[in-house]
Amino acid sequence: MAPSLDNLGWFYRGKVEQAAGMSEPLDHKIIYVFAAIGFAVTFSTLFQLVRLVCSLFVLPGKPLRTFGQPSKTWALITGASDGIGKEFALQVARAGYSTLLVSRTQSKLDSLAADIKSKYNTPSKTLAMDFGANKDEDYAKLKELVDSRDIAILINNVGVSHSIPVPFVETPKEEIDSIITVNCVATLRVTQIVAAGMIQRKRGLIITMGSFGGLLPTPLLATYSGSKAFLQQWSTALGSELALSNIQVEFVLSHLVTSAMSKIRKPSLVVPTPRAFVKSVLGSVGRSGGAQGSMYTSTPYWSHAAMHWMISVFLGTGSKLLLLYNRWFHQDIRRRALAKKARQNGAAKKQT
Repeated sequence: MAPSLDNLGWFYRGKVEQAAGMSEPLDHKIIYVFAAIGFAVTFSTLFQLVRLVCSLFVLPGKPLRTFGQPSKTWALITGASDGIGKEFALQVARAGYSTLLVSRTQSKLDSLAADIKSKYNTPSKTLAMDFGANKDEDYAKLKELVDSRDIAILINNVGVSHSIPVPFVETPKEEIDSIITVNCVATLRVTQIVAAGMIQRKRGLIITMGSFGGLLPTPLLATYSGSKAFLQQWSTALGSELALSNIQVEFVLSHLVTSAMSKIRKPSLVVPTPRAFVKSVLGSVGRSGGAQGSMYTSTPYWSHAAMHWMISVFLGTGSKLLLLYNRWFHQDIRRRALAKKARQNGAAKKQT
């Protein structure tokens, strides 16, 4: 009986395997290769998950006193009068640091300084400064205050975003200028003033606030998203430079937090209060949280960290799916914001 085509196929493949000196069938070799790849990927993912859990819940961060004795050193906080900045000021004051509070509204700064004095009896100094104006005389005043003090901690918190999501080509020039000036220029100028003294003293901590809006490209918030992405690259480069002077640089990524900027008032599992968020930041200095593998970057709040880790492992921060979702999400926010504004305008016209 003549051999079938299937039998001939097996016969000739067996000859090839023998010629190559293979002791096992080719099918088995391929299975072993894919099994090894699967094991490596699974092990790597589990290892990263263990690192995430340890970073968030097991391993301690560096104590703040590592960067300067609380009773003898100062912490400078920009954007200190509201939200996250105000909470940073309260918590570092509670840790014993004197505070240099810089923000736009003097009355809010005075109220915060009085609150710190009554609660923690630590000294505070205030400077009312409009970072959006970018005035050299304001930075000269800040430098005078900084040069006469031992600044152990700098918290770059000041920042602005778009009033509502908006296509880039429709973004008002004033809004673009404000975002770049406050988020980027102000952060760089303040850090340059403060870091000079830290380098001389060979110690210090610089925390700069980031955002998932910079981690993930965000349509309809393009200028804000770009400003925060810039700050992450800058912080990473700065961190490598200042490590030579024993200065810790940390770029802190956050998702939403209840604040005037986010326009969210009710906290949830993924939207913490400023108090809970700041506690996680100050308690995990030096730990990367959800930003595994990113030098000088951290995502310290546990639910934000889980989101960051899952996006990085399973999708990638440049994922087309995430980009499409982000665009749809902010288009919907814009639609509702414009509808609300139209209703308010209509009601105002009726009253007149």
